[in-house]
Amino acid sequence: MKILSINAMRGPNYWSIRRHKLIVMVLDLEDMEEKPSNLIPGFRERLEKMFPSMYEHRCSVGTAGGFFQRVDEGTWMGHVIEHIALEIQTLAGMDVGFGRTRSYGEKGVYNVVFAYMEEEVGRYAAKASVKICEALISGEDYELSDDIQKMRELREDFRLGPSTGSIIEEAVARGIPWIRLNKYSLCQLGYGANQKRIQATVTSETSNIGVEIACDKEDTKFLLEQAEIPVPKGEIIRRESSLESTVKYVGFPLVTKPISGNHGRGITVNINNMEDALEGFRNAKKVSSSVIVEKYIHGEDFRLLVINHELVAAAKRTPAHVIGNGKSTIQELIDLVNSDPRRGYGHEKELTQITINELTLGIIRQKGYALDTVLSEGEKLILKDTANLSTGGTAEDVTDIVHPANKFMAERISKIIDLDICGIDIMTTDISKPLEETGGAVLEVNAGPGFRMHLAPTTGLPRNVAAPVMDKLFPPGTTARIPIIAVTGTNGKTTTTRLIAHMAQMKGFKVGFTTSDGVYIQNRMLMKGDCTGPASSEFVLKDPTVNFAVLECARGGLLRAGLGFHYCDVGIVTNIAADHLGLKGIHTLEQLARVKGVIPETVLPEGYAILNADDDLVYEMRRSVNCNVALFSMDEENPRIKAMKKLGGISAVFENGFITICRGEWKLRVVKAVNVPLTFGGKATFMIQNILPAVITAYTRGFTIDEIRVALETFIPSPAQTPGRLNLFQFKNFQVLLDYAHNPAGMLALKEFIENIEASVKVGIIAGVGDRRDEDTIELGRIAAEMFDEIIIRQDKHLRGKTDMEIIGLLEKGIKMYDPDKKTTVIPSEKEAVTKAIKGAEKDALIVICSDVIPDALDVVQKFKEEEAKSLYNL
Repeated sequence: MKILSINAMRGPNYWSIRRHKLIVMVLDLEDMEEKPSNLIPGFRERLEKMFPSMYEHRCSVGTAGGFFQRVDEGTWMGHVIEHIALEIQTLAGMDVGFGRTRSYGEKGVYNVVFAYMEEEVGRYAAKASVKICEALISGEDYELSDDIQKMRELREDFRLGPSTGSIIEEAVARGIPWIRLNKYSLCQLGYGANQKRIQATVTSETSNIGVEIACDKEDTKFLLEQAEIPVPKGEIIRRESSLESTVKYVGFPLVTKPISGNHGRGITVNINNMEDALEGFRNAKKVSSSVIVEKYIHGEDFRLLVINHELVAAAKRTPAHVIGNGKSTIQELIDLVNSDPRRGYGHEKELTQITINELTLGIIRQKGYALDTVLSEGEKLILKDTANLSTGGTAEDVTDIVHPANKFMAERISKIIDLDICGIDIMTTDISKPLEETGGAVLEVNAGPGFRMHLAPTTGLPRNVAAPVMDKLFPPGTTARIPIIAVTGTNGKTTTTRLIAHMAQMKGFKVGFTTSDGVYIQNRMLMKGDCTGPASSEFVLKDPTVNFAVLECARGGLLRAGLGFHYCDVGIVTNIAADHLGLKGIHTLEQLARVKGVIPETVLPEGYAILNADDDLVYEMRRSVNCNVALFSMDEENPRIKAMKKLGGISAVFENGFITICRGEWKLRVVKAVNVPLTFGGKATFMIQNILPAVITAYTRGFTIDEIRVALETFIPSPAQTPGRLNLFQFKNFQVLLDYAHNPAGMLALKEFIENIEASVKVGIIAGVGDRRDEDTIELGRIAAEMFDEIIIRQDKHLRGKTDMEIIGLLEKGIKMYDPDKKTTVIPSEKEAVTKAIKGAEKDALIVICSDVIPDALDVVQKFKEEEAKSLYNL
């Protein structure tokens, strides 16, 4: 079997609107296409032996054991691999259950689709599941535990930490979108101008000075002392020679710790002699140039979490430890503690397994013990020098018993250090009493404190500490979103996108939009090329200057990774026509419609899906949306429009020469089509079809009719505003028209337009595309033969799977189907083809350039235009 491709969906996609995280593996079964599971001796037995828990897979049967029943009856290996990929992720601690295996449209090739929690784990599972299946087929031994451990490690390498993860989960629960900005914990909450950022538990509103102070223990201690906050007696030293005098001043027991650092690195506690003090000093020096030597405060370790200057949680922390039973060795006791199902690898569970490292061995030796020592009954042995959960410690929630004086002190500290989120470490014998009574002290103030101990304490009540973070970042009455208008379809997407962007700019919005020729932020092109995929959408949504997004969404990006956003406010589908069929498993118009239908299905309930009532496949999409529906049509007598009017809905039509919005039966005439430059005096009727959904968009977003009219009248078809979309250049003796028409439907629309243009001769420069079906390229040639008196066939810049001669041959075949004697010339270079047509142009000729790489063609035409202008000026 051969893996042809592996893609990770990260947003709404062809396979599922709600399940965004899916792996799509294209798998060629090769000779296994002829060998279903029931024809492989012993396969079922080996599969069940390796995966006994797979009995819970119900599959299409719908009952436990259903999948094994399918295996007995005979199922293909793609289906088996789907279930293996799901099961090995579950065994690695990532419980996923959604899967689909469907034909790719080619014999023996399948789309194997399954859910993942972490993308890198999902990709690994795809490859591993094929290897596992091959081993099961051949009966070879396979070490499954290696894959399980590798996936656990990958998850820990790439997952968000528990603190960041909890904030993201709270954001999702509130409908706030988010984007991960790097492979660590830097995340964006919200979109565009309304975004906030977090990095772990530091937010974009956290004071930089506050973080600097908290990271400098000397400054922190000084400020707290000045504010009469109880802190341990101590000094800060830099040289080993100062240690002895400092120890005499502070007195045993004491603590040494680096002046800067976190997560307990370099800290040594309960030091009672000079030898240990020297070792502690040296450990701290490895982390920081300066070392704090301070009095060791007896008591228990408490963490008070303050968010937005309010105490929201408190926990008692206990370092990793074991308690003797008089029978077991220390190693056995550690193994017993680690067997607790709540303990796992890294952050995968609420508690972390206790690891034995040099620090642990040193603590054990310090007690005069070894790993094989048997502890007496009830004896407690501390194994780490800090109480962090990440090193195996435990936490008990004590929020409800914190004394009001301690609560007041903690909230005051957050303002003294100037931190919106801070963790305050306190040592005291009883947190329910004021520190003044217990002799306790504040040990540290932490910026970016961990939430894990509060989210899932070992004992006590879990606290949703992410909620107050979100309350602070997005108070009631504020929004994290910006308007998102998503545009898809076969033809007209880019023009519709640009027109809507123009309307929004005229309204005063700061617009970011994506098109097939680039990404624009406030009309400045910042990315060049076909930018209609999810990465381009995210580029706009990440820009902090943008407060209105218009996103062109093409099939390629949808199939490659899904959408770059989860929800939009308006979803437009212009039309569905044959284009790109036969690629990426999409072979029919119905399948293509399913791809494009993802857009309206992601519209928010209060938003609008704007659908073409003249297109059966587009109109059918109304059945699968969960939002308002608006329709547009070139015919006001369309029964679908009439039905929408009776329902009191919104529609837009072309009637009596007007572009008109209908609200129920009422007509709101916007403007005469002949007065809209984009229609070329009403000649470009297909442009009216692009205008109608744009008009509905503006109307549903609260634009007035006057604002819509002015925007339409000021949107000029030109290389600047609509590059490559009906760009008409008037030369002295002839005209040149540049257009992006690249499929039969687009060519037919262009044909209708140029029929209205008077010309002595019409010359067409055309090209086919290698990744289209042969019949589509032939049809392109046939339509061109109808349109033009002369044809120049050039070579497409991107051959995409075919040779230039194959493509040219298909076009010539189509041309000859209509007119065997049609004057046809082959000039592979687009520049040379355009040059020949312009230099040889007859008087009053019309030269039509159908180009897929608009900037290149524009450069050539504009160069000739400039040369003509210079020659006329010199005359």
